[in-house]
Amino acid sequence: MPESVSRRRVLRGIGLTVAAAVAPRRAGAARSATSRAARPAEPLTRGPRHHFFGYYDKCPWNRSGRLVLAMEVEFAGRQPEPGEPLTVGMVDLEGDRRFIPLDTTLAWCWQQGCMLQWLGTDPERLIIYNRFDDGRYVAVVRDTQGGMTRVLPRPVYAVSPDGRQAVTLDFGRVGRLRPGYGYVARPDETQGRAAPEDAGIYWMDLRTDENRLIIPLAWAASHRADARLEGAEHWFNHLQFNPSGTRFIFLHRWRRGAGAWLTRLYAARPDGTDIRLLSDHGMVSHFDWRDDDTILAWARRPSHGDRFYLFDVRGDRAEAFAPDVLTQDGHCSFSPDRRWVLVDSYPDREDHQALMLYRIAESRRIVIGRFFHPPALKGKPYRCDLHPRWSRDGRRVCIDGAHESTRQMYVLDVSDLTA
Repeated sequence: MPESVSRRRVLRGIGLTVAAAVAPRRAGAARSATSRAARPAEPLTRGPRHHFFGYYDKCPWNRSGRLVLAMEVEFAGRQPEPGEPLTVGMVDLEGDRRFIPLDTTLAWCWQQGCMLQWLGTDPERLIIYNRFDDGRYVAVVRDTQGGMTRVLPRPVYAVSPDGRQAVTLDFGRVGRLRPGYGYVARPDETQGRAAPEDAGIYWMDLRTDENRLIIPLAWAASHRADARLEGAEHWFNHLQFNPSGTRFIFLHRWRRGAGAWLTRLYAARPDGTDIRLLSDHGMVSHFDWRDDDTILAWARRPSHGDRFYLFDVRGDRAEAFAPDVLTQDGHCSFSPDRRWVLVDSYPDREDHQALMLYRIAESRRIVIGRFFHPPALKGKPYRCDLHPRWSRDGRRVCIDGAHESTRQMYVLDVSDLTA
């Protein structure tokens, strides 16, 4: 094997490229909106089994930073079949770093796993995740140190930061209409109904088990209806609470036949009231709350086309965010101190995904890694997006990666930048 090829593969594995590693700084680079500060990507999990965490809107570290949640599967490169389990577990960073299994579940998907996360009531030892029990999807609260569990009557999608309430949806419907984001343990019971009145977004009290339907799909299909919605099938996706748990955002999507889907962005209170339509131009993708009233989202707007925008929930206002610097869609999240935005990209022509930090005060994008993505996975429901996630102190970043022989989790230290 030529030395240059061998070196390129090694550099890919630590999040570098040859160009980033050896190219001299160009004249004027200090004034550029983009710079490179590649960081080694330390493996958190190892093969031969595959490991991942899932989505970018949850923190895998517990409060002390000692334990990191992870999920383990026997296969990769295809969709799960009904009855194929995923193992819920964790890694002890102060131990031998082996994967510690806690439970198995049939309620999982490649992009978001089983919604595994630390529970806000005790993020040091309590976790919550979805499971398929007795023919229905439920959520389980587990004590990682004592083993005690409690089963909730519905699965969870988004849990409020304080761990007291959740909003959720019909995972079987999502699994059919948006493969890779829903579950396949049982057939979708809503199939054949374009916009059911008895299905949609549900609210659940995690202390009392009280739960109810708060926003039916039928409501979404009729709200400000126009010709785009005629003859379409509707679903909800991507729910997320604001920091105080007083509101959540959600996407309403619809599609005619096998055509492309369209999307609206909404915000509502947890009881399903005060529903506000924030964006209705056909496309909304990834988002995060900056504060209780402001959302950063990749969307389509007349002013700048497809870009990141800051949406004000209190009024009908949206402004472009770093439109000349962050020019690609990616999984975005604010650092704990809200000074940085962490974002990734989809694979480029060279099959590399970029991992980036955006310094808001200086409008500067810093590329901290580029990772090879197997072409066979590109665009598939079982692709391996980086889904970058912050540690609780903002000093580390966790990603899922397939740039080595198996799908694994990696950690990058960014403390010299974010401190």
